[in-house]
Parts: sequence; C-alpha cells; structure tokens
Amino acid sequence: MASIRIEVVCATRSRADPVTVELPEGATVRDALQAAGIKEAAALGIFGRRVAGDTRLAHGDRVEIYRPLLLDPKERRRERAGRRRR
Repeated sequence: MASIRIEVVCATRSRADPVTVELPEGATVRDALQAAGIKEAAALGIFGRRVAGDTRLAHGDRVEIYRPLLLDPKERRRERAGRRRR
C-alpha cells in the first residue's frame, strides 16, 4: 500500500510548529493528528479550509489546527473605533 506525506501545523501566538508525518493512503485528518502526537483540537483545516476529523487526506496536504479566538473581530473593531472618537 502506498503512503502519503502530510504536514500538521499547530500555531501559537508566537510561532507555528510543523510536523511531517507519513501515513497510508486513505488516512484521515484524525489519523494525521494522532501520528503527530496531538490529542485533541477544536477547529481543523486543510490549507485554510475548515474540515472535519473524518476528512480523507491527499499527498502533500497541510493539516492546520486552529486556536480559539481571544476576542470577536467585530468587537475588536468597535473598541478601536470607540478609542478614535474620543
């Protein structure tokens, strides 16, 4: 059975940590996380597109683990606009 090479990236505020894993064809995002040693993730994507854990991977895919937002972007814009008015 052929194998595929996948990059798994977990980003923090200061840096992104890529891990390259080799998996059998037909592997899923969940399999890639397990191979990279990541236990759980709330939001996942492949090249910036949100996907579920059971999505099948293709050779060269980049699995991204998204961290939760600290502040809603709309709320942040309102805060900045409020400071400018003063």
